[in-house]
Amino acid sequence: MPKAPSMASFTPMKREKIIKDMENKVADKGFIIVESPAKARTLQKYVGKEFTVKASMGHVIDLPKSRIGVDIEKNFTPRYVTIKGKEKIIKELRKEAHGAREVYLATDPDREGEAIAWHLSKALDLSGISRIALHEITPDALATALKSPGKIDIDKVNAQQARRILDRLVGYKLSPLLWKKVTSGLSAGRVQSVAVRLIVDRQREIDAFIKEEYWTIAAELGKKGEKTPFVAGLSKEAGKKIEIPNEERAMEIKGLLEGGTFVVAADPEKKKQKKEPPPPYITSTLQQDASRRLNFKVVKTMKVAQQLFEGLDIGDEGTVGLITYMRTDSTRIAESAREEAAEYIRSTFGEHYIGPRRTYKKSKGAQEAHECIRPTNIARDMSTLSRHLTPEQFRLYKLICDRFLASLMASCELEVKTVDIANGPFLLRAQGSAVTFPGFTRIYSELKDEREQEDEPTLIPELSKGEELSMHQVIPKQHFTQPPPFYTEASLVKALEKNGIGRPSTYAPIVETIQKREYVKLQDKKFTPTNLGVVVTDLLVKYFPDIVDVKFTANIEEELDKIEEGNADWVKVLKAFYDPFHTTLVSVEKLIEKVENVFEETGETCDKCGSPMVIKRGPYGKFLACSGYPNCKNTKPFVEKIGIACPNEGCGGSIIARKTRKGTFYGCDKYPQCDFTSWYKPTDRKCPHCSSIMVLKFSKGGKAYTQCIKDCRKQKGEKQEKEIAAPPAQA
Repeated sequence: MPKAPSMASFTPMKREKIIKDMENKVADKGFIIVESPAKARTLQKYVGKEFTVKASMGHVIDLPKSRIGVDIEKNFTPRYVTIKGKEKIIKELRKEAHGAREVYLATDPDREGEAIAWHLSKALDLSGISRIALHEITPDALATALKSPGKIDIDKVNAQQARRILDRLVGYKLSPLLWKKVTSGLSAGRVQSVAVRLIVDRQREIDAFIKEEYWTIAAELGKKGEKTPFVAGLSKEAGKKIEIPNEERAMEIKGLLEGGTFVVAADPEKKKQKKEPPPPYITSTLQQDASRRLNFKVVKTMKVAQQLFEGLDIGDEGTVGLITYMRTDSTRIAESAREEAAEYIRSTFGEHYIGPRRTYKKSKGAQEAHECIRPTNIARDMSTLSRHLTPEQFRLYKLICDRFLASLMASCELEVKTVDIANGPFLLRAQGSAVTFPGFTRIYSELKDEREQEDEPTLIPELSKGEELSMHQVIPKQHFTQPPPFYTEASLVKALEKNGIGRPSTYAPIVETIQKREYVKLQDKKFTPTNLGVVVTDLLVKYFPDIVDVKFTANIEEELDKIEEGNADWVKVLKAFYDPFHTTLVSVEKLIEKVENVFEETGETCDKCGSPMVIKRGPYGKFLACSGYPNCKNTKPFVEKIGIACPNEGCGGSIIARKTRKGTFYGCDKYPQCDFTSWYKPTDRKCPHCSSIMVLKFSKGGKAYTQCIKDCRKQKGEKQEKEIAAPPAQA
């Protein structure tokens, strides 16, 4: 093959023409920049050779890590720097951008995405750029966006910048104070501190709660000559609501009821009721439902949702985004999606299953430019998708589809029958319901929290006024009032949203951060504060009440929303916050005394000096240290005992929790001499069939149960028994 001629062999005029032709060829291409490689791969398949699509890998510039990076005296001017390791990416993006026909910034359609777009425009030294916002990653959505590109929304950028600076001011001013007065390595967060306070306050409510005894009485009754009973609950005595404080009174009433006659007091009342479907998902409700139904942690839900949004290969259709943008507080549904869903409901269930157009209550500050979280194409075949998605992806996708369809379906219709039954001065009431039309419940039914679970509705026979009933039995039951429940990830997100703390993009980071900083711990799905979390919260409440005040934090969120809407100046918002904060900081620094005993005690003593050993935290997690430091510097590795003896015969060891990148597993503290391990938490129960230990598991609905570690019944082809779990032994 002949060797290609070098550029030097051409005349100057020829060389100039070749170079110009090459530049024109490059400039024929458009250039699209996104944040993630997954989104870049998906969009590249849509645009083919007409565009180049590359990822910035998130933010490219940010405030510096080693200093505050904000010039407070000059109107809070941020001093951005290139993020370490992003220099090469910026260089590659700049080279591609300056040779492109046009540059499109397609970062996520929220404040964070807008800020990334603005940072890119500055870092790449771009002027004539176009901004496209993709609420779903599909060919049609991209084509529409490219036809009518816009500009960077500077108000959104300012709102993100104000939030970033606010958090930086709080973190960099408060954290050093905590180092001096509590312990080194602590960090204070503006929003995270409020979340920790919610958990601390709830724990104190639970600790202070005094339970009170009360009783209820139910009667199993039936028509004369019929064996099937129905249940009626005692409700009134002499026309007044009855209260039964103790067993003595309960037994007295039981005797009176058994000695009396049960008579239908009035003809049963029949009413038709409708149960309306829930709205389609927004970020917070998706996180809550995935936690309850799928046992997903909040961070996991957002990770899987991100994958569904950015695009997955689903076979013949290729790579496509399966859901709309997952960080949203809007329940709005695009007309095209509404029509497609109506057609799907019509063809699958029938015309009468299509519901009316509903208006759902908007959350305060909801961004109506966004949509709800919904599938990009409701008609996709689930059986085909299940072959291409991971189990986690498919379960979350199906949940989103079911909720979206349910929100557009007809109401569930019920017939509720109520009957009052008299027995002397007592009145009992029985209520039963029957579904006359399932409506949206054909595909979706709402889960209730454990405390909200209702008894199964009783079936009431045809009765008439004055009819005497036969008594099967009278059942008194003891109860105790319950303290408020512990926060779970789901209920904490719900509380944050209800109180206006954070926004869709921040719920998951808040929940993750307070655990990483070890201000709280999540055990058996319940949040409890650590001693460190309590100490820091109390200090902040005493000296910086605004920082951890729920209403104050919610007001700050509203101010950030106003900045985004163009109705507030970001510098003035920062100044209004910082001036009183700084004044307080200066005045209280000398007043705060050093906090002692912030470390958790272990019950162990130092083998060098005899002082108590405590749990401390370092760069690599927890470790045991002598409380006599600095006089004694003895340290040991930290192991978390769960209070369960090793089940291996003759071992004599104890089970400890070990953390890995894949999660927590449980093993014997005598490893490697003993090889017992389990991904599920062992309990002190024994299997009634094979005497192996029972381990703690959770159902898809989040309910705890214990099961044989060997699954012995399943191995024999029998149905595995599940027992509701008692609280496992704690360390």
